[in-house]
Amino acid sequence: QVQLVESGGGLVQAGGSLRLSCAASGRSFSTYSVGWFHQAPGKEREFVAAINLSGRSTLYADSAKGRFTISRDNAKNTVYLQMNSLKPEDTAVYYCAATVDNLVSRITSPYDYWGQGTQVTVSS
Repeated sequence: QVQLVESGGGLVQAGGSLRLSCAASGRSFSTYSVGWFHQAPGKEREFVAAINLSGRSTLYADSAKGRFTISRDNAKNTVYLQMNSLKPEDTAVYYCAATVDNLVSRITSPYDYWGQGTQVTVSS
């Protein structure tokens, strides 16, 4: 069992940057693949980025390519989402999710553990 806590959200102007963190407790994070998803009001939860156990494999939504970078520091039990060139349409609650399977996936079903989310608001 692992518990996930997201942090780093906030209010930023368009073009700005934020770094989200997903901290794990309860079990070594190196045994989990991790995904980031976001959900805007009235919309379904959407995939943003994913990283496998070792960090050698990553996957991005088209909207995140070239702007966002997912990385992990297993020694710190933390996965990061560096978000640059933010746009108003990036405004959403961002969730991290984990699975013990060694994969990168853009769908929610493989992920067994979810954090509570952190709000990102990008003003125009």
